[in-house]
Amino acid sequence: EEFSEIEYEPVTVKDLLTEMKDISELIIDLGYSAVLFHNMEMAEEVKYLEVRMDKLNYDIRMMAMMAARTKEDAEELAGILQVAEAAESISNAAGDIVKLLSRDKTGPILPKILKQADEQLFRIKVSKKSKACKQNIGNLRVESETGMRIIAIRRDECWIYNPQSDTSIQADDWLITR
Repeated sequence: EEFSEIEYEPVTVKDLLTEMKDISELIIDLGYSAVLFHNMEMAEEVKYLEVRMDKLNYDIRMMAMMAARTKEDAEELAGILQVAEAAESISNAAGDIVKLLSRDKTGPILPKILKQADEQLFRIKVSKKSKACKQNIGNLRVESETGMRIIAIRRDECWIYNPQSDTSIQADDWLITR
């Protein structure tokens, strides 16, 4: 997907920046967790989100170019592009973090030490037979029953960041939990 042709899709600036912010928060957690726990699945999620961030950055640049009619317009849009570039930099840094996994020749020493950590991230796929299917997070009382908090859901190509208690869990969702 990284080298496929990018197609412009009109989206609001607010939506673009919101998703970029959400990805920035999640991708750093996933990047560090991938390295700390030597978890290749989380590293793959980082790579996926890094490609998504590239697409969002492309979309916001296109929007800015199409919206700028005057020098004043361009000056106003420059701030938005700076925020987008900062989010892109965070994404690239997370990508660099997971590249450490391929360079680690000594083996996962740090993960062995940190297995005892109070807080860890997990990636869980919801099976079609799960009782959680078609249930809201709040009704399942995931946090109070398990001590885990669902921080994101990947549903096919879409991400739900910081899902709320009324968010429904579906079969084949990937839950990112803390």
